[in-house]
Amino acid sequence: MVSHNIVICYPVLPRHLEWLQTAAPTCNLINAGQEGIGSSIFDADIFVGHAKVPVDWESVVQQGRLKFIQSSAAGLDHCLVPSVIDSDITVCSASGLFADQVAEQTLALLLGLLRGLPVFFRQAEKREFIRQPTGDLHGKRIGIVGLGGNGRRLVQVLHPFRTRISAIDYYPVSKPQEVDFLGPPDGLLTLAARSDILILTLPLNDSTHQWIDRKVFEAMPKGGLLINVARGSCVNEQDLVASLESGHLAGAGLDVTDIEPLPKTSPLWSMPNIIITPHVGAQAANRVDDSTKLACENLRRYLAKKPLLNMVDKSLGFPHPDVQAMSQPQWRT
Repeated sequence: MVSHNIVICYPVLPRHLEWLQTAAPTCNLINAGQEGIGSSIFDADIFVGHAKVPVDWESVVQQGRLKFIQSSAAGLDHCLVPSVIDSDITVCSASGLFADQVAEQTLALLLGLLRGLPVFFRQAEKREFIRQPTGDLHGKRIGIVGLGGNGRRLVQVLHPFRTRISAIDYYPVSKPQEVDFLGPPDGLLTLAARSDILILTLPLNDSTHQWIDRKVFEAMPKGGLLINVARGSCVNEQDLVASLESGHLAGAGLDVTDIEPLPKTSPLWSMPNIIITPHVGAQAANRVDDSTKLACENLRRYLAKKPLLNMVDKSLGFPHPDVQAMSQPQWRT
């Protein structure tokens, strides 16, 4: 007997559908894809995936059928609209699922800036072989804004470079031993002042929208770097451009921007001290496999009425550390 309709909207292969069906044998799977999600979402008791096209969430909530969302993304701005937040729909994220890849992307942006790769790439296009000054990562003071799954993995990756790491987080608990200081969000300006490099791994919500602005950049030491592998709208881009143009900030590595794709008219494109990548920080060879494994684990738990992994506080947009999937790795096997 079919108990629930599970509507799927991420790039699954036949084997992933088999895994999901095995995890939820009494459920009916509807592989809607991006093309069909706008209409199929109204047939869903459970939604698994990430809708990248407009969805009428207000009407979905009013219908009252949908009860559980398992996002295949860490960021939940695609579904956490006010009506969903105020509803009884349970929402789980993929927070920390691709922390390894986000750490690698952060290193690529950071080392590229420090070692002068934008300058050298431009020289190479003109076949110029000219030495230019470069910077060092070793010994730098690093501030991490948001110490969830991605932030904590970054701590592990950056610590061997003999960096001094401080961080802030909404839940400033369980401080890693590699972190010198971990405080609450109201310490943002203090964190900025002690950071040669400020790395953003925070979620986007009402309180973090445009949070990283002129005051933050001015608090940072002259010559500092900004790395954003979170969400573009966490940063006031006008203030960022102004700080870069003034020379106060020495550079920025941006995997995300306020508007995506970044408009061709944006001054960021032509700045010599910027590295821009098109929101690829969480890309991974095993992305769909791992997304599906997490979805399967949570489907089993949901149907058995057991505690879920990565269940978010919908008012904040991210899970409490106690329920993060990264802290319970056995589900990956």
